[in-house]
Amino acid sequence: MLYAILAYHVEAEVKSWTADEDASVMTGLRGVHRRLAGQLGPAARLGDTRDARTLRGPGHGMVIDGPFAETKEQLLGLYVIDCVDEDAALEAARDLRSVNPTAVYEIRPIRVYLPGAPFPETEGAGDV
Repeated sequence: MLYAILAYHVEAEVKSWTADEDASVMTGLRGVHRRLAGQLGPAARLGDTRDARTLRGPGHGMVIDGPFAETKEQLLGLYVIDCVDEDAALEAARDLRSVNPTAVYEIRPIRVYLPGAPFPETEGAGDV
């Protein structure tokens, strides 16, 4: 079954990391990615929440600046992973958290997955 692992963190804290601190976390995460080879699908580090927009309301909807989360942490990234069950997905999230211990990971089953066309890697793709 496919699961989404949503990575939450205090954005200001992540942005305060030095280049070396950020590189250290990313190196650790790439190690987890290698351990999850064959299971791990798309992974993304999202852009700044200040650049996010929310579309809500009836009809054509209204675009509002920001994600307006009611938590201290913001959604900063996500993984799609293929696991035999929820326990395996939780173990993968624990592995990710072992190298980024101040992050919060939400594990959610994916009911519909449409992979779409493969995209080229974006700038900073090695940072995921």
